[in-house]
Amino acid sequence: MPFPTRRTVAAFPLPYDPRSLPGLAARWVQWVAAAGLDQSPLDDPTGENSSAHQPSDVWFLAGGQGGAVRHPLAVPGGRDLFFPLVTWWSRADRGPDLSALAARAHGSVAVDGTPVRPVPVVTHEPFVVTGARFNEITLRTKPREVVTGGLWASVPALASGAHELHIVAGEDTDVAVDVRHQLWVTSPGSTRWSRLTR
Repeated sequence: MPFPTRRTVAAFPLPYDPRSLPGLAARWVQWVAAAGLDQSPLDDPTGENSSAHQPSDVWFLAGGQGGAVRHPLAVPGGRDLFFPLVTWWSRADRGPDLSALAARAHGSVAVDGTPVRPVPVVTHEPFVVTGARFNEITLRTKPREVVTGGLWASVPALASGAHELHIVAGEDTDVAVDVRHQLWVTSPGSTRWSRLTR
């Protein structure tokens, strides 16, 4: 079965290099907004929504909205992974001090037991998000300026085969997220994938 595609939502140009950390964070927010509530990658215990609206140069992950999450994910080979451990977003004209929130975030990432260093990222310059109806970022289809901030991680493309990505994160002394992604990475250029079982 090929990686599914669905109707795409146009992404507005960014005020950042798309491959920079702020650019990737902004693109991740646009990716989440491209899905409606019934297809949200943020509330996806089976991982079935993870491949929708993915860009061609990176593979975004979403760990969930809190608590312990464990699910299988198929990832095409040759793609770097990018994802938040803890993140916030808000309209550009209102909302909390994202720099202060990002400073309170903590977390760890390990791939097959090897630590990956997460980094704080804040998009101080707003970017435009347009999404699906009732999406979790803007709730509407009309374009809106958004900022985001949090603790993020980037993982270079993994070798083909099975991998475990473990994320633990929270605010201050709390641990709010404990995610284990069971990844199956296909060979680069492969058009087929296998769904993993628990």
